[in-house]
Amino acid sequence: MLEGVNVALGVSGSIAAVKTVELAHELRRRGAAVRAVTTDAATGIIHPWALEFATENDVVTEITGRVEHVELCGRDGWADVLLMAPATANTVGKVAAAVDDTPVTTCATVALGADVPVVVAPAMHEPMYDHPGVLESLDRLEEWGVSFVDPRVEEGKAKIATEADIVTETARAAGPDPLDGRHVVVTSGATTERIDPVRVLTNRSSGRTGRAVARACYAHGADVTLVHDGPDVSYATVERVESAAEMLAGVLEHADGADALVSAAAIGDYTVAESDGKLRSGQELTLELQPTPKLIDTVREEHPDLTVVGFKLETAGDDEALVARARRTLERAGLAFVVGNDATVLGSEETRTLFVRESGTTEFVGSKDELGLRIAAELADELDGA
Repeated sequence: MLEGVNVALGVSGSIAAVKTVELAHELRRRGAAVRAVTTDAATGIIHPWALEFATENDVVTEITGRVEHVELCGRDGWADVLLMAPATANTVGKVAAAVDDTPVTTCATVALGADVPVVVAPAMHEPMYDHPGVLESLDRLEEWGVSFVDPRVEEGKAKIATEADIVTETARAAGPDPLDGRHVVVTSGATTERIDPVRVLTNRSSGRTGRAVARACYAHGADVTLVHDGPDVSYATVERVESAAEMLAGVLEHADGADALVSAAAIGDYTVAESDGKLRSGQELTLELQPTPKLIDTVREEHPDLTVVGFKLETAGDDEALVARARRTLERAGLAFVVGNDATVLGSEETRTLFVRESGTTEFVGSKDELGLRIAAELADELDGA
């Protein structure tokens, strides 16, 4: 996600600075090179040696004759993006007022003047986050093109966002953005059909692949709508659904303004008439299953020009049979390509898939996060060629 990206990590004096060692590790795990810059207040919370260890680079704790702020964030500087995490109310206000009295605020002024992308992850007590002056400063920075990773407001504190959310926003800011200006709808996870008020028909899908696709599309510049029965996420507008019928309705609601649909959800093939009351246990029971509408077929009928990516899951462990079935789906619904995989990857972090196109088949082996990036990249190619 951040392969080849140079990140200047500006650390200010919030207690959340203790999390920057793991943040630096996560940025590097995603492919970035990291150099840290600290305020004096930050060094009272986390020692520069810890950040030196985490980044494997010297830490800037003061601006010297080397003009480190220009070396890092100038027009020909080292950094592709300046990430201020954590950013205190004090630091945010200074950056908005162009006050340069710490290495972090000085780097920010240079970055903003040099058109280097800036990402801010605020962390402070909630009353400080709600202060009119702080809100005004945040609005001003947003007007200047600064990207924000919203904090988690809990226990009276605006806590720094998760490492995953910070990495995702940093990747989006750093670019490239091949999906910039595109609206991508992604379905994810399992659907659930109610049998009675306490029992359901569902499947084993974790939704990990769909969420990875949505996150990757966002990191590549897209506006993303995620249709699933899962939590809110920072990288997409969530349309929460439960049944196959609700998922179809949710997709159709957003398809009008979409450039593409990635149908990664494991949508149930059957539904059942729901009982108003709980079915009694200990008795023989026959459920009459009714087929659910095929989502991609319905979407294709209503949106013949929409770019659609499908998924095909099989259990036989036979690549030839998987490709044949994926190709039938590809041709029936006029899909851009189909991602085929075996059921053995359900719930796991790693996956093996086959990308099936009219022109041929290619294999992918890796993590589901990496698969999401691959799908986002191939989708961008499809849209550029459309």
